[in-house]
Amino acid sequence: MTAKYSDVRCRWKTLVLVGAVVGILWTPGLSLAGSATDQVKGTVDQVLKILTDPALKSAQKTKERRAKLRKTVLERFDFSEMSKRSMGLYWNERTSEERTKFVGLFTDLLERAYIDRVEGYTGEQILYLEETADGNYSEVRTKIVTKRNQEIPIYYRLQKADAKWEVYDIVVEGVSLVNNYRTQFSKIIRTSSYQDLVKKMQAKVEGEEGAEIGAPKSKVR
Repeated sequence: MTAKYSDVRCRWKTLVLVGAVVGILWTPGLSLAGSATDQVKGTVDQVLKILTDPALKSAQKTKERRAKLRKTVLERFDFSEMSKRSMGLYWNERTSEERTKFVGLFTDLLERAYIDRVEGYTGEQILYLEETADGNYSEVRTKIVTKRNQEIPIYYRLQKADAKWEVYDIVVEGVSLVNNYRTQFSKIIRTSSYQDLVKKMQAKVEGEEGAEIGAPKSKVR
């Protein structure tokens, strides 16, 4: 083997190894992600830890389990921003006191809408696909793979506050949670009043049958 041939082989071998490493690092789900993904994953991992904790599984522990879930979610989600975006133009018409009450009511509404789905977790796979960023805004793309191999894309939209990334919207199967509620809220305010919207939200939180406001429905059954 000539020295020249040996050198060419060595360079090709190096390129192949570098290519393999790059390929591994860019494989979806692995940790070549930005801080937004890391922070979302940290919150999701905490939620899963609570849901899979044997000490919190029983019905007697429901209140304690849900309190822990709420605390964990509140630390990552910016419900004030979600409320503002869901109200759209009507947000500016509300007083400071009305906004504060609305944020609390909207938080309760979302908890009621999603707590059963969250607690229904049975070991589905969660993959972290990619992260796109534009200044202080970021979108973390994930998907859930069910045990029947059905895929549910879930995108987290975040805004940076100091070093913390906070979720202000979730897009599930292409449907934005904020846009969904903004459409419903705008319709009620436009055809009735803000006060009527608050009554309907309170009715939904209290579990009243037939209450009009609803969360987006998943296409996966």
